[in-house]
Amino acid sequence: MTRKSLPFYSLRVKLFEPIKRGIDIFSSLFLLIIFSPILIIIAILIKITSPGPIIFKQLRVGKNCLFYMYKFRSMRIGDNDKFLKDNYPKLWKKYKANDWKLSTKEDPRVTLIGKFIRSTSIDEMPQFLNVLKGEMSLVGPRAYRDEELKEYANKYPNTRKYIKIIRSAKPGITGPWQVSGRNELSFEKRARLDAKYIINRSLAEELLIIFKTPLAMISPW
Repeated sequence: MTRKSLPFYSLRVKLFEPIKRGIDIFSSLFLLIIFSPILIIIAILIKITSPGPIIFKQLRVGKNCLFYMYKFRSMRIGDNDKFLKDNYPKLWKKYKANDWKLSTKEDPRVTLIGKFIRSTSIDEMPQFLNVLKGEMSLVGPRAYRDEELKEYANKYPNTRKYIKIIRSAKPGITGPWQVSGRNELSFEKRARLDAKYIINRSLAEELLIIFKTPLAMISPW
């Protein structure tokens, strides 16, 4: 008898999603209420220090779909990739070579308030609205852009099996690689961690990742 044929395992699978959704709804509402004064202050600071909208939204890959993910805007408005390419060619080359990542400190596209909210992960907090809408979860794989995943699949063919698994689950505000090294991990390592989490996920692991997240947010990684 395989593990998947055991009654207990089948019951665990059936109960996992509704319990996870309940945790998502309760936790998101609670955190939005608790941190509402901070969210209001950050919104005001963004508005008075940089022209443009307070909330940045971008199409991301969800569970077999695309959705608009919300963040506090941390960059200047306009075509930021073109701005970087035209004005900072060396950084543009580094950005592309490093799997489309630059450190916040060296990225000229990031505003002064943006540097602070990124370093503390406050920019991610509007995603609790995505969680309430059922587009995201507290814990899950990273919410990638569709073109980003396609480019990774071409650049790293051995990750295609992981990408397929990642597309089958709701993305999360936090996840296994965020508490295991954050952006310092290569895409291959991140994709492998996300796929492993999706295949083996359990409520115990979900809670462990949630409890580890605050420490990861303030870590100097």
